Amino acid sequence: MAPAANERFELARFCSGRNWSKAIRVLDSILAKSSSVQDICNRAFCYSQLELNKHVIKDCDKALQLNPNALQAYILKGNALSAMGRKEEALLVWEQGYENAVSNSTDLKQLLELEELLADAKESQSSTSDEHLIDTISCETKVVVSEDHPMGLSSTNTSITETKAIICEDRDSTSVTKVVISEDHAKDMKNIAAKHIIDSTCATLADKELVDEHKLGICGVNSKTGDDIGILNIYNDTAKKGTKVFVTGLPKSKSISLDFRLSRGIAQVNEGNYDQAITIFDQILRETPTYPEALIGRGTAYAFQRELDAAIADFTMAIQINPSAGEAWKRRGQARAALGEFKEAIEDLTKALEFEPNSPDILHERGIVNFKFKDFNAAVEDLSRCIKRDKKNKSAFTYLGLALSAIGEYGQAEESHLKSLQLDQSFLDAWAHLAQFYLDLANSEKALHCLEKVILVDGRFTKAYHLRGLLYHGMGQHRIAIKDLSLGLSIESSNIECLYLRASCYHAIGEYGDAVKDYDAVLDLELDSMDKFVLQCLAFYQKELALYTASKVNSEFCWFDIDGDIDPLFKEYWCKRQHPQYVCERVFRQPPLRESLKKGRLKKQDFVFTKHKQVLLQAADLIGQKIQYNSPGFLPNKRQYRMAGLAAIEMAQKVAKYWRFLRNANKNGKKTRKKERLSMVSQNRGGACCSTSGISESSTSYGSSEDRYASGRHLSWQDLYSIAVKWRQISEPCDPVVWVNKLSEEFNSGFGSHTPMLLGQAKVVRYYPNYQRTLDFAKSIIKDIKYVSNAEDKMVDLSDVGKLKKIIHAGSCSDLYNVIGETFWVGTTCESTAFEGKRLEGTRITLQKMDNVGYEFAIRTPCTPSRWDEYRKEMAAAWEALCNTYSSDIYSSNDLSMLENVMDGILRMSYYWYNFMPLSRGSAVVGYVVLLGLFLAANMEVTGSIPPGVQVDWEAILSPNPDTFLASIKPWLYPSVRINTAWKDYPDVSLAFGTTGAVIAALSSYDS
Repeated sequence: MAPAANERFELARFCSGRNWSKAIRVLDSILAKSSSVQDICNRAFCYSQLELNKHVIKDCDKALQLNPNALQAYILKGNALSAMGRKEEALLVWEQGYENAVSNSTDLKQLLELEELLADAKESQSSTSDEHLIDTISCETKVVVSEDHPMGLSSTNTSITETKAIICEDRDSTSVTKVVISEDHAKDMKNIAAKHIIDSTCATLADKELVDEHKLGICGVNSKTGDDIGILNIYNDTAKKGTKVFVTGLPKSKSISLDFRLSRGIAQVNEGNYDQAITIFDQILRETPTYPEALIGRGTAYAFQRELDAAIADFTMAIQINPSAGEAWKRRGQARAALGEFKEAIEDLTKALEFEPNSPDILHERGIVNFKFKDFNAAVEDLSRCIKRDKKNKSAFTYLGLALSAIGEYGQAEESHLKSLQLDQSFLDAWAHLAQFYLDLANSEKALHCLEKVILVDGRFTKAYHLRGLLYHGMGQHRIAIKDLSLGLSIESSNIECLYLRASCYHAIGEYGDAVKDYDAVLDLELDSMDKFVLQCLAFYQKELALYTASKVNSEFCWFDIDGDIDPLFKEYWCKRQHPQYVCERVFRQPPLRESLKKGRLKKQDFVFTKHKQVLLQAADLIGQKIQYNSPGFLPNKRQYRMAGLAAIEMAQKVAKYWRFLRNANKNGKKTRKKERLSMVSQNRGGACCSTSGISESSTSYGSSEDRYASGRHLSWQDLYSIAVKWRQISEPCDPVVWVNKLSEEFNSGFGSHTPMLLGQAKVVRYYPNYQRTLDFAKSIIKDIKYVSNAEDKMVDLSDVGKLKKIIHAGSCSDLYNVIGETFWVGTTCESTAFEGKRLEGTRITLQKMDNVGYEFAIRTPCTPSRWDEYRKEMAAAWEALCNTYSSDIYSSNDLSMLENVMDGILRMSYYWYNFMPLSRGSAVVGYVVLLGLFLAANMEVTGSIPPGVQVDWEAILSPNPDTFLASIKPWLYPSVRINTAWKDYPDVSLAFGTTGAVIAALSSYDS
């Protein structure tokens, strides 16, 4: 028998035995050789017998692409849609088929059947019984198989009750292939079909992603969407024309038993009975070890039980048995994605797409995996293709929004999220994703609206309370944040994100007992991800700092001295978020909370504000608002406003006193003499994370310097900036704001701050606006110096004219990297004012290729001892020049034109501070707070806000000299400056809020 004839014989035999899965495999083989509309319809019919309606629709669509007049495809597709509950869509399909049949009818019987289907559907569109589904799967009238059937089966001996059945007919052939299905078997099929239906809430990973991102995304049959469990193989092969299928009665055979048991196993998976499903598949595989469908079924059940290694083993075996089993490739890709093996998962899903190039399901899955792999461009491509073919896939729309947001396409991202919600107003993940989107952009009003919607939909959605707590925390409203986080923890008591954030909020407002309790709860949790491990590490450091602060609550604020008291090793590991084990072995720990709280409870009188204090706080709030960057990603923060205002006023008061001293000394002809620095013993000897000696080197430089400038006789630039640093440290204690030269290894390695603009393909929302300017600046530097430094700090020569030309024309990080060929950095320079002709090292513009995809494009500030010494001298010179300018004849002038040199001097010192970047974080806000304080000290108030899109620190970093920086800042800053002497009547900040507890109360009072 010829191979083709043998395949047809096997096909007829499998169909006779109702062994639909094997029949499908034969059809796959036939279609791999040549395409035939009839063969595709035959396979669609076989899929329909196993209630795999989605595959039916796919095959029918393929048939209709080849022949828009294939009536059988319209009938089968409509039946499948109807079986999935999509009655209106089924009606539309049948209507389309009927219109085609009327205008171009070649099969009157099928035309009449379509007419009958339409009539029935229009009579009852709201419900379609299972009996109707069975009756309407036919495309021919009743038939009886003759006794001379080539397979030797006689209808006269089987006593089969005739029903409507499918005839798959080759119109070029003289014979007609007929099917007879008994009523008993029809009932069996209906019962199995009923078991295939799974509740729509268990559809896909993507719909439940935010609720539990670790659940495996394996589709079950969805009564609304028709997604099936997909146990049968999925192929995308071409078929041969001129196919016949011969189907007859249904003998009780082993093949039938296997298929029915397979169906029962699938049903158990869909119903969530995974152990029972595995038992069924185990039995099948004992009898037929190489049955790929059973392996895929068992692997699916294992995957739902999070036994991912076992699942992958089954899928792998199925692939080895049948490399064309597209479903196995898909399922293994999903399981690998759940294990975090994103690269391998993408490879598997890509292989699955070879069999179904336009499968929206696989595109959806690969799009999500690409998103997690941070290949956002690929995710956008996959998810865009998905929604073109499945316009109602709400999960694809919201993940497309996430991917678009990551690459900076914010308008399209918002539109995609909103489209997801148009499809389902109750889709929790979409609301949460949209809220996170607005939170990232610092659109607090829209973020709050989304979170309120989420809670209305489901008041027990913990993620919503965490996000809203995060938003309130970011706006400085810690007490309100605590209420939301507590609600979240009442639902999920072990939610580490809520616990850590609530601890941070308690810490900030001085509720140290509650803070330590929450930090301890975080430390006691069992972890299942690296992100949670980082939070646990941070909880260790934060707990120690909370205990340290508690011990200082009733001491004068000048004795709150993290830089002087806390061990450098502890601070370094805190900044780096490293495991604290090494620290624990080498650093003294803080005494227990009960000892700290004996003297560390906030007093009620700290929260009682006199009229004079209220005036001071109101003024501080107004002054502090001027620090706000009007750029995406920077939330307005009331707590930080108050911090900035109080710090600026305190600085103004101390600087004014110092300038009066200088003025009087100059008038009396006396020379000011720098006071000897005192080496003072730390008041926290043996306390939280202090050094073993109990003497802090930094206390001779920055901390506890009140005695040196209280009299107004000495105030260095370091003392000045330390005032703002201390306020910044206490205002948000979970931000590691420390002087970089007081970190051990980090200082010696040469890097303090690290600010990325591009991370892989993700555009960092706050800093990407500076990307193009920074890229152009880097190229201009390379053009001038004709070299860069590689990762080992070795020079890479770029004097070749051809390379330089390519560098100048490079339009992206990718272009620039491809020219240079390796990770590199190039340093900016700052022209010195103190030393003519000298250039200071500015920041390092770095470009490195990421392990996964894309590049990191960032600025890193080197803080080596030699660089530190150069900037220390430059800052001292700038401060001395400013003091000399103001203490000369223009002292106390109320004429702004006379004060322009003072304003220039303030900006010049700010320029060097921003390029110095001497803090682990917070240098930008500290620099602007000092600027505001110095203007105030000179009786000038900055009344205007920073213009939209302007980030003052970046203006300094990207300016090669102070004059360039002044030219960029003066046009908007100076016109907003007004003479103001009213601030001189404010109470002394250091007296009004003398203790650490009083400072914390002042920062925490507005949201009580």
